[in-house]
Amino acid sequence: MSPDQGTRLTRLRAVEFHEQGPRLVLVGPMGAGKSTVGRLVATALDVPFLDSDAEIEREAGQAIPEIFAERGEEHFRVLEERVIARLLAEHDGVLALGGGAVTTPATRARLNRAPVVRLVLDPALAKKRIGNGKGRPVLAGEDPLARWIKVSREREPFFAEVSTWALDTNDISPEELASTLVRELCRR
Repeated sequence: MSPDQGTRLTRLRAVEFHEQGPRLVLVGPMGAGKSTVGRLVATALDVPFLDSDAEIEREAGQAIPEIFAERGEEHFRVLEERVIARLLAEHDGVLALGGGAVTTPATRARLNRAPVVRLVLDPALAKKRIGNGKGRPVLAGEDPLARWIKVSREREPFFAEVSTWALDTNDISPEELASTLVRELCRR
């Protein structure tokens, strides 16, 4: 795998672009910048942006930490799978998925039909981005960075499985990342 023309974007597999469904789906670990970069790409392409976690909260009528606390992670993942299936079928803009969305086999299967970019984040930079883990139930407890590293390593094979491209987010601004993605998408 070699970076695409000197950028931080590495092509991993070919994908057939469809008339229906998202122009781009962003996956990656918590704190990688999926929502921030996704909003910038959507604005540049003049398409709508959706964050699956925000859509889950809207549909459930409660925040994700509350869903975890009251119903548990298993319930959350079922709800997440249902919402993402709908978004992949109906949304035609840029879609950012929560970090754990790829843990569900049905979601991974659906993502194989979409252009998916995995945002890669080095653990050394994750601490700054995730802070104390507040609002991220999977990081709850002692040492959020250690939890982030463990969870990210467990999910990495799933991120790799669904990705069309990988984009290194370390030491580069969200604007530069978005510009790289827009250039690639406009080639299609």
